[in-house]
Amino acid sequence: MDAATDRGPRPVPARARALLQAAHLGPSVAVTTLTALLAVAAGPGAARGVLVVAAVAAGQLSIGWSNDLVDASRDRAVGRTDKPVATGAVAEGTVRVATALALAACVVLSLACGWRAGATHLLLVVGSGWAYNLGLKRTAASAVPYAVAFGALPTVVTLALPRPLVAPVWMLATGALLGVGAHLLNALPDLADDAATGVRGLPHLLGARTVRVLAPLVLLAGSAVAVLGPPGPVPLSAAVGGVLCLALAAAAVATRGRTPFLASIGIALVDVLGLLLRS
Repeated sequence: MDAATDRGPRPVPARARALLQAAHLGPSVAVTTLTALLAVAAGPGAARGVLVVAAVAAGQLSIGWSNDLVDASRDRAVGRTDKPVATGAVAEGTVRVATALALAACVVLSLACGWRAGATHLLLVVGSGWAYNLGLKRTAASAVPYAVAFGALPTVVTLALPRPLVAPVWMLATGALLGVGAHLLNALPDLADDAATGVRGLPHLLGARTVRVLAPLVLLAGSAVAVLGPPGPVPLSAAVGGVLCLALAAAAVATRGRTPFLASIGIALVDVLGLLLRS
């Protein structure tokens, strides 16, 4: 009998909130928002843009829910109170069904964007997320899925255009660097809990002190590529964006908890907004 049963039935709104929390809603919304901004910049058309954003949202939900399912026993072992599956705030069966539905919707929506965009999204973005959950997070290659997924995301959007094309190399490099930086900062608050349950990913091998300095540098490298990569002179808006990224990187170094990861998402948003202003 699980914890949720011991406490009796929960009100539907509470269970719904717990289900959304189990989907890692913050990162899921952040990645979906980045996709929406990329779609606006690329201009695939309103209908196709909505399809791409919906496909990415469904994929992120499936990744978030599967992550909590895979990690449930580890989260219980270290007493994580912020994980709804581990605490019993939402039943594992409910999350399994939600994961399956999200994944099915992701497949349908992705392929509706065109086979090129659909295959890229399913194999490189969603596939990387699932590969991370199912084992790569415990290895020195834990940053690879983030680099691949974030690097591929702009191409998912551009392949959905009426005339499909691969995103420019500088855009792929920007995404990959931002993904690696986000991974390092996202893992930072959980290093001790992860180590206690046998997880030895790249952030754990580097150590908290190194990660706290290295991750912002990786993010700033991504921002530099985003500013200098596009052809033509660097506009004033890009310079302002660079200053904002520096401030956010400083916040990532100086703060603790989840704030450094939020700063990394802020840097990614600034970079994509800069791209939107230049398009």
